[in-house]
Amino acid sequence: MASPTPCVSFIGIVDFSEKAKWLFMTESVTELLGYEPHELIGRPSLELVHPDEFPRVKQLHYDTIQQDKAAVLVYLRMKHKDPFRGYVLCGVSRTVVHNVLVGSVSFASPGKALHNASTAQEITVITESAANFEFRRWHDPSPMPPSPIPDDMRLPNSPSSPRSPLQRRRAHSRSPDPIDDSDPGSPPAVATALTHHSPRAPMGPPVISFPPLSSKSFRTAFILDRFSTASPILYASNDLLLGASAALGRPFYDFVRARDEGVVRAWISCVKGWGVNERGAPSDGGFGFGRFGLLVNGRDSCGERMPEPAVGGKARHRRASQSAGGAGRGTRPARYVVAREGGTREREGGTEKRAVVAGGRPAHREREREPEEEGERFLVDAIFSAHSDGLMVILRRAS
Repeated sequence: MASPTPCVSFIGIVDFSEKAKWLFMTESVTELLGYEPHELIGRPSLELVHPDEFPRVKQLHYDTIQQDKAAVLVYLRMKHKDPFRGYVLCGVSRTVVHNVLVGSVSFASPGKALHNASTAQEITVITESAANFEFRRWHDPSPMPPSPIPDDMRLPNSPSSPRSPLQRRRAHSRSPDPIDDSDPGSPPAVATALTHHSPRAPMGPPVISFPPLSSKSFRTAFILDRFSTASPILYASNDLLLGASAALGRPFYDFVRARDEGVVRAWISCVKGWGVNERGAPSDGGFGFGRFGLLVNGRDSCGERMPEPAVGGKARHRRASQSAGGAGRGTRPARYVVAREGGTREREGGTEKRAVVAGGRPAHREREREPEEEGERFLVDAIFSAHSDGLMVILRRAS
């Protein structure tokens, strides 16, 4: 007898091609779908989609990119590696991040559907058995202010099959986040229909085809260690807002304006609380939205704070897998050191060690709070979400 599907989520990044190839994914894909990350990196993500849903999912991939959407959610079926497990009903979140599509895949749990739907900016149900997962709030505006798509970005209606009554109900979804920072002068891509039908099979929806799509809004995705109070940066999708190489391994709060650090910590703590499953284990939990000041050069956020008390219990740590030359830069550092006045906190192989003084107590700082580092700073809009393997933060310059 097969064990029940675990209520976990993994972070994934795919490219803008019509095959939506995997560029990056975290290890919980093994628990959810049975595959090791190296088995999927570089392969089309759409090959995991149920054949009956493939045309609509491919159309959705195209529309999501062309309309530059953010924090949107779809329910569909994905293939498990074990043929006896068949297809797993999943909730897939997506946000366009410049030249890649960043999101997560989680088991579609009824207990989480209400909260996830109440925070997503758009919900699409492709698997009709998941129709009850669409919960909606009355007349609730989008938490991220929408912008119209410029005329030169507007496309003719891409070919698709007539919608079912269920699909027609999707048309009044909440406003997405079409922030247009795309490269100027790039001609819009046009999708064409290539119908693949078996002579003996009933007519189904056509399968569209399209060339690689151009870059969109100037956004950056970060993956943070959710099991550390410092939330070090483990992955950055590009260098548009921060230098990715310099940011990796540093606490995320180093790049948060000092006066905003308290509220950003509170937001992240709240999102962590949402991101647990029915057993209290780390999982997904919807989206949180906020705005804060970003410091491009960073500061020493740890040196300005008293050392945190050690947290008991074994932390759950995972590593991420990525294709060579993939979507961004990021690996979990095998060892990194966070400097503190009067002591250091060292992480090595998932174990935390702290400098101590006589008597077994942590060394405390002895200097006054330093002013934050000078340099470029600006306001950013942020989307926060928690997942089994880490925290995801997507940033753009505030308009």
